[in-house]
Amino acid sequence: MRQVNAAGLLATLSVFATDVTAQDNAIVHDAEYYILEAQNGKVWAVEDEELDKKLSALREEYGAPPNIVHYMWDDQPPMAFGDPIYQQIRGYSTPHLNQLAEEGMQFSRMYTEPGCTPSRAAVLTGQNAIRTGTWEIGFPIEYTGLAAENVTLAEVLSAQGYATGFFGKQHLGDTEESYPINQGFDVAFWALYNQITSLYNKTGEGANAIVGMKEELLAENPYQLDRNFIQDDGFVFYMEGKKGEQAAEWRNGSQEIQDYNDFDTEGRKRAIDFIRQSAEADKPFYVAWWPLWMSFIPNPQKVTLQRGMVGESYQRVIEPDIALLRETLTDLGISENTLIVAMADNGPMTHNPPAGAGLGEGLFRGGKGDFTEGGVRVPAAALWPGVIEPGTYAADMIHETDLFTTFARLAGATQNIPTDRIIDGIDQTSLLLNGDTHGRRDHVFIYQGPDLAATVKDQFKIHWTSDDPGQAKSGLTAVYDLYNDHREANAIVVGGFHFKEPFKRMRARHELWKQKYPDRHHNRGPAYANLSNARPATLALSNPPADFDALPFDPLEFIDHLDQLPYELGEPGYGE
Repeated sequence: MRQVNAAGLLATLSVFATDVTAQDNAIVHDAEYYILEAQNGKVWAVEDEELDKKLSALREEYGAPPNIVHYMWDDQPPMAFGDPIYQQIRGYSTPHLNQLAEEGMQFSRMYTEPGCTPSRAAVLTGQNAIRTGTWEIGFPIEYTGLAAENVTLAEVLSAQGYATGFFGKQHLGDTEESYPINQGFDVAFWALYNQITSLYNKTGEGANAIVGMKEELLAENPYQLDRNFIQDDGFVFYMEGKKGEQAAEWRNGSQEIQDYNDFDTEGRKRAIDFIRQSAEADKPFYVAWWPLWMSFIPNPQKVTLQRGMVGESYQRVIEPDIALLRETLTDLGISENTLIVAMADNGPMTHNPPAGAGLGEGLFRGGKGDFTEGGVRVPAAALWPGVIEPGTYAADMIHETDLFTTFARLAGATQNIPTDRIIDGIDQTSLLLNGDTHGRRDHVFIYQGPDLAATVKDQFKIHWTSDDPGQAKSGLTAVYDLYNDHREANAIVVGGFHFKEPFKRMRARHELWKQKYPDRHHNRGPAYANLSNARPATLALSNPPADFDALPFDPLEFIDHLDQLPYELGEPGYGE
């Protein structure tokens, strides 16, 4: 029998035991980093003490913890902003975003989930989307959403006295428990779905951009028996509300082009009003400002050389948002006590993008929906005047779940983070305050839908799934050096055999943690419930077309079986 050096084993797991288990209300992390930390003999307690001193000094100087604005939009590759040369190549410019990046810190290794619903859930919960059951992209009608048992960043910060506001695209479900006002936000103005709904109108049907939705424009179909298959008259696209009150539908179900475009304009106004009101009340605030930003029915008047929906939407939505945000913070005298993080939610749509979208592949291979770097590496920058050194770049690995834990640390709210589940987010306060090389993450697990598809450790990446299943299972030709093969085209073979077992150990530990803390499932239930101004068509969605008692089963029982369907979504659409 092989002997084990007990002292060495305990040393290896010492941080694992003290900082990672649920005892003494510690945050639970499934983190390769913590084992690496113990192996290398690093002690972060001293650095944490120094960080605590810095944060205490900042709070004393400004009389409050920092305000936090998380501004996020869809489907962009690294360098999409902050790099004028890249923008010249693409035929557009973002001077306000570029200035934000230049005056703050840019991240070259910001990882996300590969699609927008999982990405948004990951940011709000600090957990990989697989843990909350939010790995699938939602379209109307979903009958599901982010479950009430999740603990969001808004709840963590609200418990610490922050004012919390949500403005923009949520895309986390259409059940009542998923509404932002039921997930910790004091006030919210939100879109339930993604950008594809910009086509859900007569213009989209008439142009054949969508098919079979607006039947009033279609030829009579003498073979159609079921006219309630789509039920688009009852769709709800936008909502508004306050914590503790009923939500209400905005624009009464209208989804014409003007309604869609007006949503981001209205969101801008409400976000700025919320910031002003919070500042005037001397209350720290957290704002999740996530615009829809792009319409599939573009403005015919072009303002960029690219003329694609990406470049045009940067000019019409995001640039005005960023300009007004910074102007407002300056006017209120709170710029120096406000952290802004600006980023995309996942990589660009490269699989069958709509004509004229401007959604081209970037430096990395693949795009949204993919586990290759092109699907999960995004542009990101952080601005905190006087705190984050301007003009800096961080090559440290960071994941969007880290924002959950980092924002909680900055707010002095880590005691509000739940300790009964895995929190994937790692505190990256040191990276923000001390700069490049001070990150605390050395790996990410990348899921594609419900499947673990890849793992990144340092600059090396293993593909657990492949077009060649045998090779993927053996691991012999599935490891890539991202510094020298950023497109993941040429696996290391003979020179990389020694990576196979260490990566297998990483995966084994990860899956053991999942056994200890099983993944949750999102709940199923009625859609658009408890609206104060629900339309008859929306209410009719919950009205049975027959006497349920006379049937051998409950027709609504299908809701409980949706998760059992095969995960075969085909090519992802925009906003997925």
